[in-house]
Amino acid sequence: MELNITRFFNEATPRDYSASVTEIGSNAGADTWRAACDDYTEYLLLDTDDKRDAMRDHIRGFGAWDASEIAAMTNVALNALCIQMISGDIRESMHLEKTPIDWDAYENDENERHSIFKGIDGEIYYYLGD
Repeated sequence: MELNITRFFNEATPRDYSASVTEIGSNAGADTWRAACDDYTEYLLLDTDDKRDAMRDHIRGFGAWDASEIAAMTNVALNALCIQMISGDIRESMHLEKTPIDWDAYENDENERHSIFKGIDGEIYYYLGD
């Protein structure tokens, strides 16, 4: 499933949603989670049942939650987790943190996972899947 993340990518500050204790202090996990939950309506990336189901399918492979825990996740929690995943992927890529973004270098970097990509329509997408 491809999520259009163009507005999030262009407007959000990924560090608000994905940061380490070294960067922002001992409450990093709680603070970034709260920020992602608080911005649920601002960055509603999982706005359909199909997208929420794709997110549930995607996180099954993480091994962090069992099937009943994943099924019980609220729309807010799923979206917040999605915000955190995308933010982490943006922050982990040297190419996506640069201004302007060097999309060619990013796409040609064999060490990158490439969950984020620029479509032929010029929009930016995040791929949920393996």
